[in-house]
Amino acid sequence: MAQKINSKSTKAQIMEAYDELMQEKSALEKQVKQQAKKSPVNPIVAQENKPDNTSNKKMMKPQSEISDNNITLTIENLEKLQNNFGSAVSHLSEQLITEADLLAELNKFSTEELAELAELHEIETIENETLSSLVEEYQNTAKNNEEEFNKQQENLSKEIEELQKNWHKEKLNHSRESRDRDQEYLTSKKRDEEQYIYNLELERQLNKEEYEAEKQNLYQELKEAKEDQEKQWKQKEDSILEREKEQEEAKAKVKKLEEELEQKIKQGKEEGKGIGSYQAKIKSDLRIKEIDGEKQNYELRIAALEETIKNQEIRRQSLSQQLEASLKQVQDLAVKAIEGTSNRNSFEAMKEIAMEQAKNQQKSK
Repeated sequence: MAQKINSKSTKAQIMEAYDELMQEKSALEKQVKQQAKKSPVNPIVAQENKPDNTSNKKMMKPQSEISDNNITLTIENLEKLQNNFGSAVSHLSEQLITEADLLAELNKFSTEELAELAELHEIETIENETLSSLVEEYQNTAKNNEEEFNKQQENLSKEIEELQKNWHKEKLNHSRESRDRDQEYLTSKKRDEEQYIYNLELERQLNKEEYEAEKQNLYQELKEAKEDQEKQWKQKEDSILEREKEQEEAKAKVKKLEEELEQKIKQGKEEGKGIGSYQAKIKSDLRIKEIDGEKQNYELRIAALEETIKNQEIRRQSLSQQLEASLKQVQDLAVKAIEGTSNRNSFEAMKEIAMEQAKNQQKSK
């Protein structure tokens, strides 16, 4: 049986498998030809023996069946052989293509190698004198280059040494200048700090003295404003008391007039009854009307006084609240000024608020 081949099979294995397939094919073809030669003989023998008895016919029947079976088996073997042969040919074709590509690459590589060998061969054929002269020239050039290199290296070493000396010298100078500059900076900084602290303390002392003076002036102004306000309130209270007194007197007069009116009415009635005088009645009526007019006048005055007293009391309470608010603001500003949050601006603001409150209170009067 032929060997199975794959993509890894060598050319020799493929050719061997191909030869085996060809041998199997030839053997099968010979077998088919032999069967074909045997098949026609049997019918002739059957015809020649036709007049024989029935026993000969029975003997011929198995031979015919065997021949048919051999033909069928042969055909199946040929089909299998054909399929195997087609697969083998396909694999063989692919392998041959791969081998052809590889052979082409090998030919190309061998051509390049031959060209390179030819070039090397040409180089080797250069005359010995020319090679010697090239070697000598190379040695001279190498010697000159070495001398030049040593000379340049020596010069470079000297330059590096000189640069190092200059660098160390420059470094020392820079360190000394940097140290002097730092010392000068520290001295100047310390002097500036001392001057700043002195000026700050002086300014604080001046601000403190000015603050104390302005504080005393402000408290004095507030004290005077408070005394003036209390004086005005005392005058207002005296005025209110005077008006209350007038109101009480007016009420007493009204009461007196009412009593007098009742007495006059009673007297008029008695006189009218006793005398029956018409003139007395007229006089009594006129007196009654006069008393009513005076009563209404006093009642109006009393109502006006009560309204005035009420308004004065409301205004007094409002002024008291304003004064308390002003004093609280002044105290708050004074505390802030003492704590150093506002300094001179706080004093000015406190003073302006106090003066503004005093003006508003005077306008409200």
